[in-house]
Amino acid sequence: MKRLVLVAVIAASLPSHGEDLAAGSGRDLVQGHCSGCHSLALVTAQRGDRQFWLDTIRWMQEKHNLWLLPEAHERAILDYLASHYADSEWGRRPALAAHLLPEQ
Repeated sequence: MKRLVLVAVIAASLPSHGEDLAAGSGRDLVQGHCSGCHSLALVTAQRGDRQFWLDTIRWMQEKHNLWLLPEAHERAILDYLASHYADSEWGRRPALAAHLLPEQ
């Protein structure tokens, strides 16, 4: 019984996963699909246009076994991300030029 109470107290003190996401249509889908594998801070730290977000989803599907998203869910997720986490001046730094990368 003491263990259950402790777990409940700890869980109640943790922030909700959705608190970091901007309010808007599609937020629940992003929270539901993205937080299953990683922190939502990883989402909110990124910036890009719709193609950036689609490429990111495809990369996760190819390299990290992300499940196929229902078409309506994917469209709503892309609408949300492209609207709330679009390109900005402070977003993620550009990729390094190929000549600056270490040899593999």
